[in-house]
Amino acid sequence: MVGVGVLDGVVLVDKPAGISSHDAVAAVRGRTGARTGHAGTLDPFATGLLLVLVGRATRLARFFVELPKTYRAVARFGAVSSTHDPEGEIRLTGRVPSSPPAPPTGRLRQRPPEFSAVKVGGERAYRRARRGERFELAEREIVVHRFDVLWHRGEHAGFEIECSSGTYVRSLIAGLGDAYCAELRRTRIGPFSVEDADPGALEQRAEGPVQVLGLDRALGFLERVHVGGALARAAGHGRPVAVGDRSGLSGPVVVADDAGPIAVSEPESGPEGTLLRPLVVLRG
Repeated sequence: MVGVGVLDGVVLVDKPAGISSHDAVAAVRGRTGARTGHAGTLDPFATGLLLVLVGRATRLARFFVELPKTYRAVARFGAVSSTHDPEGEIRLTGRVPSSPPAPPTGRLRQRPPEFSAVKVGGERAYRRARRGERFELAEREIVVHRFDVLWHRGEHAGFEIECSSGTYVRSLIAGLGDAYCAELRRTRIGPFSVEDADPGALEQRAEGPVQVLGLDRALGFLERVHVGGALARAAGHGRPVAVGDRSGLSGPVVVADDAGPIAVSEPESGPEGTLLRPLVVLRG
């Protein structure tokens, strides 16, 4: 078990193939005995970085979910899959390009695959797809910052992809034509790297505590406003706090005192300066 006082934060997990994200979260819950959640799933066939949120960090899932992601993917050309991955029905097409097509980048419109966790009428799309139901998911805007070809050998090619949250990499690979995603590994989520993952996080018999990245460090990707005294007490009680002219602030910010984060708040400009309105209170 993790000791009392360090049960709020993020565990970096290197998920192996063959287990679900839910399985990984349950394993960390078993190690810590704390409330747990995650900040974005990985398909069972995929490996790599999973952020498991522990304790009060579970209140902050939305901020971690929105971070950009980096993946390494292996595409198999000359075949297509009903699920765009190796777990679907594979059909050979025989059309293998002499070199990988130019991958798309920038702002793109993408329709989530039918075999996805997106909800349709309150039910997961993959459940409807497994029953053979016909439906179409709405397109969404994604951003592909990088889509680099790393290598190409025969019918396989390796890619590194940096993209916005909500991007389906297996759909990007399928979109190259006559291809599906044979392997997928997530290497980064925002500032977090799979290289820093706790190697024993999923091992129930591992010696020593789970490595929990505390809230102070885990929220380092957000701007921070330091307060004290009455302002700190007000923020801890969920009240907006006025911090003078801070017009340069944008997006959610961490309100903190000497003891660490108090709340994640949204800046608002007013006649008397900047008001930090709490979105999530972390004290109490």
